Amino acid sequence: MKMSKKNYLIGKAEELTSLTPPPKMNPPSGNLYTVQESVQRLLPQFEEVSKQLQELTDDICPKDFTVTKLTLHPSYIAKGHFPKRFLREMGVHSIGSKSTEITPDRWTRKGEPEQSPTTSLFVAGKRQQLADFSKQLSSFSESTPGADDIHKIWSIESISPESKLKQGDSKDSSAFEVGIQLIQGGPADFIKNSFLQYAQRLGFEANPDISFEISNLWFVPVTGDQSKLFELAKHSFIRVVRPMPQLRGLPSISRSIQVGNRCELPKEPPVSDDVRVAILDAGLPNLHSLKPWIRDFKLSDTSANDCTDGPIHGEGVTSAFLFGPIKPSQAIPRPFAYVDHHRILDNNIHHEDPFELYRTLGHIEDILLSRQYEFINISLGPDLPIEDDEIHAWTSLIDSYLADGETFLTIAAGNNGEADHQLQLNRIQVPSDCVNAIAVGSANSAQNSWSRASYSAVGPGRAPGRVKPDLLAFGGSHDEYFHVVNSNPIPQLMPVQGTSFSAPYLLRKAVGIRSLMGHSISPLAIKALLVNAAQTNGHDQKEVGWGKVPDDISHLIESPTGVARILYQGELLPGKYLRVPLPLPDSEITGNVKIRATCCFSTPVDPQDSSMYTKAGVEISWSNSGKKESFFQQVKKATEAELRRDAAKWESVLHAEKTKRGNKLDDPYFELHYMAREGGGAIDGSKASSIKYAFVVTIESPKYGEIFTDILSAYSGILTEIQPRVSISNQVRI
Repeated sequence: MKMSKKNYLIGKAEELTSLTPPPKMNPPSGNLYTVQESVQRLLPQFEEVSKQLQELTDDICPKDFTVTKLTLHPSYIAKGHFPKRFLREMGVHSIGSKSTEITPDRWTRKGEPEQSPTTSLFVAGKRQQLADFSKQLSSFSESTPGADDIHKIWSIESISPESKLKQGDSKDSSAFEVGIQLIQGGPADFIKNSFLQYAQRLGFEANPDISFEISNLWFVPVTGDQSKLFELAKHSFIRVVRPMPQLRGLPSISRSIQVGNRCELPKEPPVSDDVRVAILDAGLPNLHSLKPWIRDFKLSDTSANDCTDGPIHGEGVTSAFLFGPIKPSQAIPRPFAYVDHHRILDNNIHHEDPFELYRTLGHIEDILLSRQYEFINISLGPDLPIEDDEIHAWTSLIDSYLADGETFLTIAAGNNGEADHQLQLNRIQVPSDCVNAIAVGSANSAQNSWSRASYSAVGPGRAPGRVKPDLLAFGGSHDEYFHVVNSNPIPQLMPVQGTSFSAPYLLRKAVGIRSLMGHSISPLAIKALLVNAAQTNGHDQKEVGWGKVPDDISHLIESPTGVARILYQGELLPGKYLRVPLPLPDSEITGNVKIRATCCFSTPVDPQDSSMYTKAGVEISWSNSGKKESFFQQVKKATEAELRRDAAKWESVLHAEKTKRGNKLDDPYFELHYMAREGGGAIDGSKASSIKYAFVVTIESPKYGEIFTDILSAYSGILTEIQPRVSISNQVRI
């Protein structure tokens, strides 16, 4: 019997795109307050803050500089409203921000004001300048420089030491991590030296040698007396102090039960030998069965020994990448690629070194800095659920290195899903809140009846990455274990469960796409394909993110009968509008058409601005028959606060689907508008960098079986089919 030809992906769709003129903008409406109304509200606040600052000692105000907090009115938190002129007249620098909520006395919307999300800016300036400005404020008029910004300011206040202290459940109460805010673009040494001297005076020992400076945040570990943390937090430039969390990731292996099933490993080499993959974990046993597929095994610290259970965990994670979940009764699938294993975790864990968290992050940075790999997995990290108002060193560093969109990095979301829900201790763990990485949770089964594994950490993530975990993959459960290879010393199967294994299993799928389809599909496009194919099975987004990725890779790269999967990839220019047409066959489409669209883009980040973390945002509209409408729930008239609250245009992943009548589709297209910001404020398009994007659209038309070939025919010479570069046979079980 003759086999029907398989259809795969339609590529080169970016050749259809074009830049379009920007839409006409409505002039801004009048201000909510007069200058005098704003002065009347703010003057007593400025005078009180100035008085409080004068009472501070010089050792916590380096060179007379101090940090205060300005809160913006909720109606004026869009990047175009950033009060640059007012800050300039104050003589201060914006050095960071965080989200907060207030209830204003009036707003630009209809109805009575309600509690609304807004932004608090951390501003640094000299105490004397602030005192002088407080005196000048009473004489403000419409013509005063900066007066056109004053209505945007809701309040000013000093920052209490209590607000900087974060609770933790670390057993070691003498090790802490401190986040210091620096002045962007200015000298930093005087702030650093001031903190180090002040900390030493209180009896704290800082370790700047393993500190991290990311943007204008300086993360430095310290040890000292916990009872003196309040005094330490008085230093003006301290942003956050938290107990040093321990590293997570190993318990799920150590509690596993060995089974006696011997396993027969594949004899063939990987499907491809030109894909560079790294597993960053806790090492491998001296004798193990994975050597045929390990290209290199590196120790980040050659002077340290393995940690307890570390090599068992490392071998399990590497096995999950190479083979996926092994079924005892079936042949083990062939790996897609060779892999390098980096032992970044060693025997300095478990309080032997209170700064192990920072040492380990240093190892990760060295690997990211080398730019050797397009595909990386990290199945460990701080034992710390994410916080909405503060960023962590791990998150900010990893996101900064991934901003170019050239690396596909999976991170285990965490196994704390059964922790206290009311206290939000079951939320995804650092650094799963990275916007440029893929946080992976666990499904409890590989069957269609799957749900979130009870141990798997839940969302929501931290804005603007609210949809977390990004994706789920099978990670094992008590009812259906995830089997990995364990060398003892012969290869045997070991049942495990945890996000430590679902994350590399998802990476296996991503590497499988690259190995089969070649290098013309970017890491961002692979991410978009995974999200586009994911299914939620009706589960809450906080539980499963965008959904569980199909176990069969054919569902990611094939377009079955009545389906066309179309790929656009390229770069977006700041401030520009890109028209993205939806290609259709020449013949009319009968019946309903489901359009499933996914946009992924990479973005630089501002770690100090936790409320305005991403520097790039993409607003997408949908047009059909000349009429524009929302597709990704981005309401054109919504306020910035509403857009941020429903995680819209500043999210780095956008995904939605709509059903339309096929015969009503007339010149349909999407329009992508890339907006750039820096430090929360608008930035000139000429100063912002372009960003990489990938856009995947799946068209499903049950009554039009030949829609794939007819689209290719209608756009012959432009669109092309991306086919596997290797022959997919029964030997390559995908």
